[in-house]
Amino acid sequence: MIIEQIYTGCLAQGAYYIESNGEVAIIDPLREVSPYIERAKAAKAKIKYIFETHFHADFVSGHVTLAKKTGASIIYGPNAETNFDAIIAKDNQVFTLGNITITVLHTPGHTMESSVFLLKDKKGKDHAIFSGDTLFLGDVGRPDLAQKAGEITEKDLAGFLFDSLRNKIMPLADDVIVYPAHGAGSSCGKNLSKETVDTLGNQKNTNYALRADMTKDEFIEEVTDGLLPPPQYFPLNVKMNKEGYDDFQDVLTRSAHAFSPELFEKAANETGAIVLDVRHQNDFEKGHIPRSIFIGLDGSFAPWVGALIADIKQPILLVTPNGKEEETITRLSRVGFDQVIGYLEGGFNAWEKALKNYDTVDSITAKDFEQTSKNSKVAVFDVRKEGEYLSEHVIDALNTPLDYINNHLSEFPNNQNFYLHCAGGYRSMIAASILKSRGIHNLINIQDGFDAIKEEDIKISDYVCPSTL
Repeated sequence: MIIEQIYTGCLAQGAYYIESNGEVAIIDPLREVSPYIERAKAAKAKIKYIFETHFHADFVSGHVTLAKKTGASIIYGPNAETNFDAIIAKDNQVFTLGNITITVLHTPGHTMESSVFLLKDKKGKDHAIFSGDTLFLGDVGRPDLAQKAGEITEKDLAGFLFDSLRNKIMPLADDVIVYPAHGAGSSCGKNLSKETVDTLGNQKNTNYALRADMTKDEFIEEVTDGLLPPPQYFPLNVKMNKEGYDDFQDVLTRSAHAFSPELFEKAANETGAIVLDVRHQNDFEKGHIPRSIFIGLDGSFAPWVGALIADIKQPILLVTPNGKEEETITRLSRVGFDQVIGYLEGGFNAWEKALKNYDTVDSITAKDFEQTSKNSKVAVFDVRKEGEYLSEHVIDALNTPLDYINNHLSEFPNNQNFYLHCAGGYRSMIAASILKSRGIHNLINIQDGFDAIKEEDIKISDYVCPSTL
């Protein structure tokens, strides 16, 4: 028996390759399926099943394409409805894979079709669960994504999740291995661990949601407390996962068009496409196409695209580092952004050589900001998440989280310069690009963010541990 976790840091997502006696199951695959097919081919094994723990909201799964290319069966838990051929399993239905079995445990709560897959070894012993978004390490899936007006609320879903955990998961042995669908950085939960594999016993001892003495009312209150609105692209990804989508290779073929600076500019003007610059923030700071949006490949690229661009049908033109065009298109497709119409051939250097107008971002070091803030009162905007801000922040700074920057546009002054910062410089550059695209140019970015600010003699609030907030 072989179990491989294929973890994608950009999405904080875990897919799984399971092989036994020449047969393979893939759990929650990403949209580009060639790696799974090549892995099975190298092992001279056949992909038999594609298990989906639920209809994913934060990424487009590869289930439809993988089934077409391999003939494997797609398996969902009870209550799932699809526009493509799939096995809608019954609770406790067993699937044989080589010398092992995988049992479907229906665990509604995160969504109504959510299911956990229990793997039993060749001796019939419970070995591992693939817990999807039902159980994370240190947390559980958020119970607000499958609400239906007038029918079901997030508190109803939280109640279902409580029952699922107590009746299906917690009775399993402590040595059962937990393989979740996500780790820290995912928007599918609140406080996910950075670890990606654990034992169920350790989770019973450390995960707040698995406390043995917890009442259902306490669980509902704790799980629903502090939930932020989900990213706007989530329901659009769910729709694609339910109804199907274009093959990734087709998306790549139609998206990988190289434009000269002149044709790039013409395409931007004629299509209304967003110009998305994915270079490093330092490169964007020094020079970029006016009104372009920065979201760098080196950060949590795909989730930020989903959160800030939101509309998956929005045409996009790319400015990338040389050689990163295909990677960028791939990572956009993972979250359903299939409308890339081309990229700037030769990158930003070609734009400069063509003597096209470009813009820059005014920036300042934390050391220089220290002197500026001592000499006069300045306006500071912290674009980190609320929890980060409440934990520790520059005195008198306002919190305008990047996730909701468009809701704060009226708060930025238009008659004086103001300063932006995040934790390390990535998010504040995204915020700067969005503000400049909206005509707000009187901003100054603090390089290296709060990490650098703390090293200087700048007044900050007393530290509060995030766990006590």
